[in-house]
Amino acid sequence: MKRPKPFKAFRKIVRNRRPSIREIVREPTAGGVIWRRNDHNKIEILLIQDVKERWTIPKGHIEEGETPKHTAEREINEETGLKEMETQNWLGKIHFKYRRKQSLVLMTTDIFLVAAKGDTDDLSPESWISDIKWLSTAEALEKIQYDDIGKIILLGLKKIRQNKL
Repeated sequence: MKRPKPFKAFRKIVRNRRPSIREIVREPTAGGVIWRRNDHNKIEILLIQDVKERWTIPKGHIEEGETPKHTAEREINEETGLKEMETQNWLGKIHFKYRRKQSLVLMTTDIFLVAAKGDTDDLSPESWISDIKWLSTAEALEKIQYDDIGKIILLGLKKIRQNKL
């Protein structure tokens, strides 16, 4: 007996359904909008490209006993190799969620404005990073793949102007 088309469509939906969410996981992270002035006194932003080819800022998980500021500095050093930096301002917190198997992950990221110091061209990114670049502010805003981080970069640029950094 031939089954009607609506039944086939229903079976396809049921078969492709993901398992239900069994837990909610909270993951606090921290990172930074890293900036410098180039030889022409123009501001540049350091971005990394992750394994999925998305441009973003360095950030990572807060370990037990760490403050968000310390985590941001540690992650920047680990992910970019940048040795000298000055954490200047807390820019805010962004929230996003994603699914990991049967878990809903709620991630919050504290983001700081960080001035690169010393030899800012001496970078040694971690092996999982596809690319790392100092970009003009316009290029950075164009390449950034997360709207919330783009807004935070704009806020950082405003702080640089306001504080005459």
